[in-house]
Amino acid sequence: MKNFLVCTYELVMSLVFLLPRHRVFGILKALFIRSLGGSVGRRVTLYPGIKINPCKGICLGDDVDLAWGVIVTTTGGVEIGARTLVGYGTVISSANHKIPEGLGQIFNAGHVARPVAIGADVWIGANCVITAGVTIGEGAVIAAGSVVTKDVEAFTIVGGVPAKFIKTRV
Repeated sequence: MKNFLVCTYELVMSLVFLLPRHRVFGILKALFIRSLGGSVGRRVTLYPGIKINPCKGICLGDDVDLAWGVIVTTTGGVEIGARTLVGYGTVISSANHKIPEGLGQIFNAGHVARPVAIGADVWIGANCVITAGVTIGEGAVIAAGSVVTKDVEAFTIVGGVPAKFIKTRV
C-alpha cells in the first residue's frame, strides 16, 4: 500500500509541475504545495519540470522563481527567501545518504537530514548543487555550476567546485 501511495504522489506531483508557468497554473501549483503542508508566498514562479519532495518541508517567500528542472528535497526543511532566483537544473538537497562506520553497507545506512536556508534576494545560477545544512545569506550570488557545501555570507559572490569566495558585492 505504501508503495502505491508513493507512486501516486510522484505521478500527481510530476503532472502538476509539468504545467506551464502561467499565473493560473502557478496558483494551482501553489495550492498543491500548500495542500501537502508547504508554504508558498505571493507571485511565486514555478517553471515546468521542477520537483519538490516532500512538499511539506518547503517555505517559499514572495516572488521566488524556480526555473526549469530545479529539484528540491525537503526532508530536512528548505526555506527560500523573498525575491530569490534559482537557475535551471539546480539541486537543493536537505537530506543525504548516511555513510556507515567501517565497511558497513551504504544501502541500509539510512539518511541524514539538515535544513537549508536561503536568504532574500539571492541569485543561484544554473546547474548548482546546494547541500544539506547550508545557509546562504541575503543578497548572495552563486555562480553557475557551483557546488555549495558550506555557508555563504550575505552579499558575497561564490563559485566553483566546491564553491569558494570570489568577492563581495559592495
